[in-house]
Amino acid sequence: MLEAALGNGTANRRCVFEVFTRRLPAGRRYGVLAGTGRLLESLEDFRFGPAELDWLAAEGVVDDTTLDFLAGYRFTGSITGYAEGEAFFPQSPVLVVEGTFAEAVLLETLALSILNHDSAVASAASRMTSAAVNRPCLEMGSRRAHEQAAVAAARAAAVAGFAGTSNLEAGRRYGIPTIGTAAHAFTLLHDDEEAAFAAQVAAAGPGTTLLVDTYDVRAGVERAVAAAGTGLGAVRLDSGDLGVLAQEVRAQLDDLGARGTRIVVTSDLDEYAIAALAAAPVDSYGVGTSVVTGSGAPTCGMVYKLVAREGRSGEMEPVAKTSRAKAGTGGRKAAARRLGPDGRAVEEVLVTGTDAEVCAWVSQEDSLRALQAPLVVDGVVDPAWTGKEGLLRATERHRASRDELPRGARRLSADEAAVPTVTLHLGG
Repeated sequence: MLEAALGNGTANRRCVFEVFTRRLPAGRRYGVLAGTGRLLESLEDFRFGPAELDWLAAEGVVDDTTLDFLAGYRFTGSITGYAEGEAFFPQSPVLVVEGTFAEAVLLETLALSILNHDSAVASAASRMTSAAVNRPCLEMGSRRAHEQAAVAAARAAAVAGFAGTSNLEAGRRYGIPTIGTAAHAFTLLHDDEEAAFAAQVAAAGPGTTLLVDTYDVRAGVERAVAAAGTGLGAVRLDSGDLGVLAQEVRAQLDDLGARGTRIVVTSDLDEYAIAALAAAPVDSYGVGTSVVTGSGAPTCGMVYKLVAREGRSGEMEPVAKTSRAKAGTGGRKAAARRLGPDGRAVEEVLVTGTDAEVCAWVSQEDSLRALQAPLVVDGVVDPAWTGKEGLLRATERHRASRDELPRGARRLSADEAAVPTVTLHLGG
């Protein structure tokens, strides 16, 4: 596309692309935008170096004119979007990319691969932290993901309220609290459970978390308290009927005087298993496979579509595909969320009109909260959305956005989107 557009002179036409999803995964009531900070960090390093250019030339992928363009490629356009952590719904324009066609079209795969993955993880993680209420969820899914995706998943889970991660690189890069326990292999390494627990307590102190179900849970709890004393930090349960075991272990710990020792449960947890443990004396949940794979919805189905481009007159003109089942709505769109008298969301509002009208639109209603913010201006990334600061900001936004959803939106039972998406057309 780039080569052809450079060849016929359309590559420099100003264009507007939008990222949105046509529908939520089956049964989901809201999505959570995540990955914006990672996208902006990647954008700053999105370059074509000698190795890439030499390969493109050797393989004859593009012509010399295109190679010259790629050699000097820098995104100099602008990007607006929903704040990371914000809830989204079908048709929500979560990212709007504006620049020349040549600049903007190259960002499609970069934007979609990051936003689809991270938003899927955050959307699942939000359901889990919602089901957990005030009990911490801990991300432990690195063994179930690509090594780089594992870092991204830990970050996305943190956006949706996960309190810690077992991935040390995510902790180093983004400041996420890191956590972990010994595995069954550590217990099996030793001649007996007493020796394993003694070694762990000697290394990590009595505040550590001891895994007590390698052999017999009741005996394991006794040995754990004997090794660490009544100040033992926590025990972990990783198999069996977790609800029943948690009840029994809580009673046993209390009888042994370890009333402050917490109970951590793991073992293929998802949002439904977490909800089922609501009445059990569990203190925190360790979640692995389900959170890093989106708990059955590994992508959000986001697309990157051209919605407006510069016409022959020099004015921006709306464009849209009309193919069956995938018809689009042309033109740049602003977005806002309408709130009811109780402060809860009642509508997702897409603002349409001429390009100039939409660009100039500012909400004049207290009940209509604008959703888009500038992320990149003339190629310069706003650093407030990146790094550790950006992650903290995204976590806070998600907490506020989820609290704003209508009652019932956080139920796990299948239903339609929590709020409808409507259109507000400027100028009548």
